[in-house]
Amino acid sequence: MRRTMIVAGTLLLGVGAVMAQQEIAVQQDNLMRSIAKNQYGIIQKITKGDIPYDQKAVDQAIASMEADVAKIAKTFEVNPKQDVVNATYGASQKVWQNKADFDSKIPPVQKAIADVKGKITNVASLKAAYTAINDRCTDCHETYRVKLK
Repeated sequence: MRRTMIVAGTLLLGVGAVMAQQEIAVQQDNLMRSIAKNQYGIIQKITKGDIPYDQKAVDQAIASMEADVAKIAKTFEVNPKQDVVNATYGASQKVWQNKADFDSKIPPVQKAIADVKGKITNVASLKAAYTAINDRCTDCHETYRVKLK
């Protein structure tokens, strides 16, 4: 009986650890999706003319991106060693193999956002802002993001 309890307890701890790892992976995925929603779902769509220019939406998107980018280093402190189930993209193991370099990619994104914040007044200035921010995001994605599907 005691042996059964020990085995059951060990299995529960293992399941708990797996669930905790998945939770971390989901938090990382959700953060990046939030940034992408603003970058591509709002800003890029406006620059392409898919949706009309809306200053309030642009300002909110930039503010949300600024807040989310500031969370990247902390959110990616722990390596979940697994990807989110059914995710299209995931974090490469290189993030944790070279964490200092990964973290060094964040300030340029923050600077690009800070440089354009409050200066976007029309589609032309939004296009320039989009390019500046997207180029910095791509610097990291080329090395630290992997396509899963």
